[in-house]
Amino acid sequence: MRIPTILTAYFLFVVILPLQAQDIHFAQQQWRPGYDLRKMGNTTIFQGNNKKKNYFEGWYFKMVAEDGSAIMSVIPGIALSKDGKEQHAFIQTINGITAETRYYSFPIEAFSFARKGFEIKIGNNYFSKERIRIDLHDGSSTLKGEVNMINPVNFKSGTLLNPGIMGWFRFVPFMECYHGVVSLTHDLEGQLSVDNQVLNFDGGKGYIEKDYGSGMPSAWLWMQSNNFTNPTSSFMLSVATIPWLGRSFNGFLGFFYHDNQYHHFATYRSSKMQVEVPDSSSVNIRIRNPKHTLLIQARSNNAGMLHAPVEGAMDRRIPESIDATLKITVLDKKGNVILKDSTDITGLEMVGDYMKLQGELK
Repeated sequence: MRIPTILTAYFLFVVILPLQAQDIHFAQQQWRPGYDLRKMGNTTIFQGNNKKKNYFEGWYFKMVAEDGSAIMSVIPGIALSKDGKEQHAFIQTINGITAETRYYSFPIEAFSFARKGFEIKIGNNYFSKERIRIDLHDGSSTLKGEVNMINPVNFKSGTLLNPGIMGWFRFVPFMECYHGVVSLTHDLEGQLSVDNQVLNFDGGKGYIEKDYGSGMPSAWLWMQSNNFTNPTSSFMLSVATIPWLGRSFNGFLGFFYHDNQYHHFATYRSSKMQVEVPDSSSVNIRIRNPKHTLLIQARSNNAGMLHAPVEGAMDRRIPESIDATLKITVLDKKGNVILKDSTDITGLEMVGDYMKLQGELK
């Protein structure tokens, strides 16, 4: 039987080439067709190599010290305005202890990406799923250092048939925003110096995810933590108003990881959800699928203001709390408790008219 050309190309560029020597070659501009095929099966790598306008892409690195004394999130990315006239790379940070945020802008030419795997550079700054090296100065503040990511738990993806946490929604055209998870949880080793204050992340916990598209939703709820009493546990949930072809619908996706078991839930995976928003700083959520029921309570504490994209430009400001509280209970289909835990180190965003996300299980 003759193997179709597209399957031959897929095997060559997605299976064979990544196994070859991983010499790092960074590019600022478009890459060969093989890269376009490879990125279809791996949403963690740079997706915007053919984009010139109305586009953003950013990766979210969260780092928490072993004793919780330091919490830092670093977000590198690019932003291309709707008309293409404003193009820049950026690195923004949020300190989870002080809620202070900083935004560092770079010429778009300072951004480059590797042709194999997830590796990007912005000026003298380097980001991958294995490590980050940061050297940022803006005249009044500095952020410098290196942190290594150890023992990562990768999302079970990386193929054309299983491209990421969005599943087949990854291939739905004209969506405003696409989501990816790079590492569910990992250990940390290294330090960052913030204005000469040393933040020690040795023995700490980290997490990496990403977003890309033309802009973030008009309203969303997002929460994440891997700093539970049980060190193997990790959890993320995103609920949003999703515009598509002149209409919109509420959708959600997420996961919990516990005792080396990964559980994925989403609108497209026979899951149903109920959202209750008692006030502007708290949310209660119930999720049910054929195997589990999740009971979630989250409350925001200190919040910093981050830049977010609108039609590719980083013109929107949104609040994020990294020290929110989270309580989660997971029941099996018989009602037995398989996970009950809580944490005071949680990323939480409640953005836009999130009251419209309220709804009931059906």
